[in-house]
Amino acid sequence: MAVIHRTTLKPTKLELLTSWLPSRPWYRGGAGEPDLVKAGGFRLDDPQGEVGIEFIVVADTSGPRPVTYLTPLTYRGAPLDGADHALVGTMEHGVLGRRWAYDGCHDPVLVSQLLALIEGRVQAQDQSTSDTPDREVTRSCTGDDPIRTDFTTRATDDHEGTELVVPQGMILRLHRVLQPAPDGPSLLPQGATGHVAGSWLVPDGTRTRGLFAVLHAGPRV
Repeated sequence: MAVIHRTTLKPTKLELLTSWLPSRPWYRGGAGEPDLVKAGGFRLDDPQGEVGIEFIVVADTSGPRPVTYLTPLTYRGAPLDGADHALVGTMEHGVLGRRWAYDGCHDPVLVSQLLALIEGRVQAQDQSTSDTPDREVTRSCTGDDPIRTDFTTRATDDHEGTELVVPQGMILRLHRVLQPAPDGPSLLPQGATGHVAGSWLVPDGTRTRGLFAVLHAGPRV
């Protein structure tokens, strides 16, 4: 299990995201700088214990209406080869030293573990407490064939989110702009074969739920 260190980060994760978010095609803010507050999220464990994996939910309160974003990040002790385009920034960690933070959709470790979560082979972990499952994160998967994880990540951003081509002719879609949606059969779009959903805090102090990621059939590649 990943160990959560109680220490300092310079710059902070929110400071990194404040600079990075406006460069994304799915960013809904205006010309000004976003005003971010942490709204939720969860972690996944790297089986090798080398890469930090965190799904951060942030709310931008700079506009007339708050917008909530899902920002999966990975933290590495050295640069990830071939991923300069996905670098969010670097941080100085009070215990671990310099950390390279990446948009996790372009990091094969995060993608593999997210697929494992959808299949039920791993469990979501609490964002702030070591060795503590996050029971609010739910998942589903249909089909009997395990999803291969030995592939090169190919992620494409558009105005709604991020789409990843995964093996066996499937598409993994991450919802970057989160929308509340009730649990139940109506939660999943038609043709979905798997999903991850979770909760987050809205600026008025209440909690809501919605989809984080959906797996569905796509063109064979």
